Amino acid sequence: MSLESSSPCQLSLLPHRLSHQSVAEVERIVKANDREYNGKFQYADNRIHTSKYNIITFLPINLFEQFQRVANTYFLFLLILQLIPEISSLTWFTTIVPLVLVITMTAAKDAADDYFRHRNDNQVNNRQSEVLSDGKLQNEKWMNVKVGDIIKLENNQFVAADLLLLSSSEPHGLCYIETAELDGETNLKVRHALAVTSELGADISRLAKFDGTVVCEAPNNKLDRFVGVLSWKDSKHPLSDQRILLRGCVLRNTSWCFGMVIFAGPDTKLMQNSGKTKFKRTSIDRFMNTVVLWIFGFLVCLGIILAIGNSIWENQVGGQFRTFLFQNKKEKSFVFSGFLMFWSYIIILNTVVPISLYVSMEVIRLGHSYFINWDRKMYYSGKAAPAEARTTMLNEELGQIEYVFSDKTGTLTENIMTFKKCSINGRLYGEEHDDSVQKKEITKKKEPMDFSENSQADRSSQFLDPSLKEAIRSGDPKVHEFFRLLALCHTVMSEEDSSGKLTYQVQSPDEGALVTAASNYGFIFKSRTPDSITIEELGTLVTYQLLAFLDFNNIRKRMSVIVQNPAGQIKLYSKGADTILFERLHPSSKDLLSLTSDHLSDFAGEGLRTLAIAYREVDDKYFKEWHKRREVASAATHGRDDQIARLYEEVERELTLLGATAVEDKLQEGVIETIASLSLANIKIWVLTGDKQETAVNIGYACNVLTEDMNDVFVIAGNTVGDVRGEVRKAKESLFGQNNSVVDGHAACEEPQQLELASVREDTVTGDYALVINGHSLAHALESDIKHDLLELACLCKAVICCRVTPLQKAQVVELVKTHRNAVTLAIGDGANDVSMIKSAHIGVGISGQEGLQAALASDYSFAQFRFLQRLLLVHGRWSYFRMCKFLCYFLYKNFAFTLVHFWFGFFCGFSAQTVYDQWFITLFNIVYTSLPVLAMGIFDQDVNDQNSMDCPQLYEPGQLNLLFNKRKFFICMAHGIYTSLVLFFIPYGAFYNVAGEDGQHVADYQSFAVTMATSLVFVVSVQIALDTSYWTAISHVFIWGSLAAYFIILLTTHNNNIFGMFPNQFPFVGNIQNSLTQRCIWLVILLTTVASVMPVVAFRFLRMALYPTLSDQIRRRQKAQQKARPTRRQRPQTRRSSSRRSGYAFAHQEGYGELITSGKNMRAKNPPPTSGLEKPLYNSTGWLENLCKKTTDTLSSFSQDQTVKL
Repeated sequence: MSLESSSPCQLSLLPHRLSHQSVAEVERIVKANDREYNGKFQYADNRIHTSKYNIITFLPINLFEQFQRVANTYFLFLLILQLIPEISSLTWFTTIVPLVLVITMTAAKDAADDYFRHRNDNQVNNRQSEVLSDGKLQNEKWMNVKVGDIIKLENNQFVAADLLLLSSSEPHGLCYIETAELDGETNLKVRHALAVTSELGADISRLAKFDGTVVCEAPNNKLDRFVGVLSWKDSKHPLSDQRILLRGCVLRNTSWCFGMVIFAGPDTKLMQNSGKTKFKRTSIDRFMNTVVLWIFGFLVCLGIILAIGNSIWENQVGGQFRTFLFQNKKEKSFVFSGFLMFWSYIIILNTVVPISLYVSMEVIRLGHSYFINWDRKMYYSGKAAPAEARTTMLNEELGQIEYVFSDKTGTLTENIMTFKKCSINGRLYGEEHDDSVQKKEITKKKEPMDFSENSQADRSSQFLDPSLKEAIRSGDPKVHEFFRLLALCHTVMSEEDSSGKLTYQVQSPDEGALVTAASNYGFIFKSRTPDSITIEELGTLVTYQLLAFLDFNNIRKRMSVIVQNPAGQIKLYSKGADTILFERLHPSSKDLLSLTSDHLSDFAGEGLRTLAIAYREVDDKYFKEWHKRREVASAATHGRDDQIARLYEEVERELTLLGATAVEDKLQEGVIETIASLSLANIKIWVLTGDKQETAVNIGYACNVLTEDMNDVFVIAGNTVGDVRGEVRKAKESLFGQNNSVVDGHAACEEPQQLELASVREDTVTGDYALVINGHSLAHALESDIKHDLLELACLCKAVICCRVTPLQKAQVVELVKTHRNAVTLAIGDGANDVSMIKSAHIGVGISGQEGLQAALASDYSFAQFRFLQRLLLVHGRWSYFRMCKFLCYFLYKNFAFTLVHFWFGFFCGFSAQTVYDQWFITLFNIVYTSLPVLAMGIFDQDVNDQNSMDCPQLYEPGQLNLLFNKRKFFICMAHGIYTSLVLFFIPYGAFYNVAGEDGQHVADYQSFAVTMATSLVFVVSVQIALDTSYWTAISHVFIWGSLAAYFIILLTTHNNNIFGMFPNQFPFVGNIQNSLTQRCIWLVILLTTVASVMPVVAFRFLRMALYPTLSDQIRRRQKAQQKARPTRRQRPQTRRSSSRRSGYAFAHQEGYGELITSGKNMRAKNPPPTSGLEKPLYNSTGWLENLCKKTTDTLSSFSQDQTVKL
């Protein structure tokens, strides 16, 4: 029987399988306080490793990774060929020096990146914890903690390993934890110790004698599941996840607790979910591998042609010259001569892809990374946090993103709830009315209300309507009852420090916002016991008897309390989703219901989280009879939950409506703007969150990931594989219709090519759709054959939201899209629960938020706010892709033109592998003469400026479609280079044929011909890069014209008599420049060659821009026209989106703490040291999608109407 299928009590102490690579661990046996016993199982210690290398493995692993780049292997092969003197006409150092330079630079960068990972690991591993050893508590580093150790945690400390909770400072062995690092939620969760171990308390001697044995499941990544048994004192106690404290959690609201280490280090569930650091390469890098193979095949073809030519020439002509050669060796056959010439030409022609190409690419990427680091518009002054490019290898990939996978809590939202508006007895508060009774929104210029007279009030409150305060002062009974309900109906726990300041510990941030709002208006929740709640009503302490607590769950969607006031009056107070409570109202509330419903629609239209508020008076006699029936139902052994639910339904009827609340789930600044821009750039955004479905959906509407205009929102919530398959099929039938529905997952697996049809089907889907799927359904889909159908459905939807997903499931979703859609993905998050997703995506972005720096440290790029993603992609990403593509196209063009001249020359030199240029020109061409201009273009060039890139997101699409560097572009560059090489060779050749110079001497010698072609080539590539440069800077001018000047300076130097005298063998072209470049006919040849090379390009580009201008062409033309007189930009108006949607929730995703409160288990004897209270609320971002769309439309319509916009 497997561990999953067996009950905890059925687990036995079976012989343990060691966790070797060959044998997987199937169960774990841990004995407390016995390192010797646990040591024989060779469990992992608590040391973590997120780095890729160590001192021993760095060199072999890094070299293996670098030689996965085909070009490096290609250059190594050429180096070996150059070491053979019989076939090499070039010296070996021309290849080995740049190859070693590239490998060394890359290795140094990788070593620096890994050093920071090691440093972060050391910071975590060297944290201190108190470990029970030899009968006393001793400080130990985290990395020295072993399985079976008992450690002590104190309030606000991180949990060092996965622990079995033994005892705590709270009654009944309770403790409170925050799991933000695991699931992104900041609300508190409760863990319970077993009753038999909670009695150990803080007695060190008893804890030291504790020798219980735990048999449990093997290490796994399931955060919400734990199965095990504790055997102690001849009895067995089942264990569940409610007994476990996971590494990464923070102890809150608990003075101390003791725990026994079950899983340590890499075996903890946090590390099991974190994933491995992967070697990432851009799509351009991968395509360049293919390009290098194509070029090598092309060179092989050229080599074969020239080798055959050499064999024929040697056989028919070459024998006539052998009598003039002083050779003592045996004559070689013409076939063998052709074989040697083949390899010689492979070496000569290898400069089509010089290694300097990769050196230049690394320099360009480094420059782009510094631009990101230096961008002041991505600097967040609130945390003094600049943007940081943590890798230099992926910049151009930022310009090709198609899918963004985003966390919710801390990424899209700040997880800060603010009480914004309310409706009480039909009156709307939170807005003010002018004399004409016209409603107008209170702007942020309005001063917040003054609560200075209330010592317990939250000074950061942003509620702006003073009329509510006046209603309380005037004694409005409905308003008093409204805030009395908010102060009584909740699960909040309070703490009071020595100064009398209250701090609230909340299960849900929503509840904290409502209780704080009640406190601000004089109804202050003070304390609670299992059977009473004490509040301060406008300065008077009032204690209510808590008679019943009707707790929240996902089915009821409401919570209620039944209390008795000091006058003996019994009332039921209830709050919940409006759709639920409205069905239970008394008919007398019909008129009020209509008004409140309109207000709720207004609240929902502003993206606020809403609750309906109602109450009823309960007859004393009826309550006693109802309470007896509830006690009987609570003791039932069968159907207990159904009986209690029916009793709750019975008492929660004929309610009197009080009003509604509107709480703002604080979005980060600029989230709506960013999502709107990315959507216009055809980037699909998927939200992957550990939060509950209702919360995630409402945030989706708030930030415009979901909109009211969508045709349908499909919800996949099946609990079995069959249910999920049926729901997916039904959703696809809604998209395509019954007749066009796609076959089920079995067929999808058999025919994976169906996934390639998704792009075709996207055109057939009319309307916008969204998909919402929960974690259980996603787990069934990912582990079965449904995943292909689910992926196809998701890709046809405009937005996707995955709720209640584990960190590993986030990574699996990313991998699914990467694998089957062949799309460039980006993952962004801020917590440790996002690390696995960040590592899996092509690009990982970490936000240095409130949940620590784990995501930022594991990411490729990091910044402080989600809104900076817009600038990272639309500006830096687009520019990086644009620049890298232009760089590669130009570099390949110039090297084809430079190298293929040797091919044409081969037909005139007996196919002897003689180089057409001076050897120094060959060496310096890519290093000196053409390196700096192309670097300037690759680093600084831009087609449009940053503001236009932001204003017109459609400019981003060429990167997604890979239009700027693909197979077609490569072959165009190749054809252009071949044409230029033909012009470079045959125009000088024809001009020199049987021609005498001005001095009457023959100028058609080899050296003059070589210098003329070399000079022509330098002029042609310089003019070409001037034509290619879109954005001229001072550096561009210096580099382009400076390189031309450098060519002539070096030419004069290498042709000088003095240097020839010192090194006669290395500088054979002595005096040639004085003979050739002093004649006007040579300069006319150079001019003719240059014009013939560039004129077709100029003509083609002129006609293309006149007849078929691209979007960037039009914007650039408009941009140039506005450079001299640029109008002042107006700030975009901030508007709210309109919506009729209701959002009714203010609870955590779990069942509430009602049973815990009424049992008294969480009531402490004395308060521990207080922890931080509610976070300070901030202003919210507002929607502006309509304005952005209008602005983009205006931008496009400002161009010439009779021109075609073609991306």
